[in-house]
Amino acid sequence: MSAPSPGPEQHGDPEHFRHVLSHVPTSVVVVTGIAPNGPAGMAVGSFTSISLEPQLVGFYPANTSTSWPVIREAGRFCVNVLAQGQNAMAARFARRGGDKFAGLPTRPGPYSGAPILDGIVAWIDCELEREIQLGDHSLVVGAVRDLGVTESDHPMVFSRGAYPELA
Repeated sequence: MSAPSPGPEQHGDPEHFRHVLSHVPTSVVVVTGIAPNGPAGMAVGSFTSISLEPQLVGFYPANTSTSWPVIREAGRFCVNVLAQGQNAMAARFARRGGDKFAGLPTRPGPYSGAPILDGIVAWIDCELEREIQLGDHSLVVGAVRDLGVTESDHPMVFSRGAYPELA
């Protein structure tokens, strides 16, 4: 038995689209880079593995992002996979403006030099491979140059407007 199709009044509605897709859990990462004026970073809820050969990853920043153009300019970035309970870290990097790194202990990624945040589950150091415009977001493809696991905790997941705990 299949679910009923949406009525014509719901199919094109962005809020209905958002509601339905909120039932698909996503990872939460912080993408960091080194800009001429210092470190830059942004929270991303649309990170994915793309390819094993070559090793490629991707994420989808909004076209309205003010952080992504700064990171793009560096040509290199580091993906920090947040751990459960790092809600404050996700909120810090989701906001616009300000010094998102103030008081945060970090270390430089071995390839990119971009900040690796403390307490994360894993990091993936990348070179910008390409960017493809897709609607109101773009697909950023990164060629993996180095990576590692830092904690054995569960990764942060976003689903239905919250960060549920994994067992």
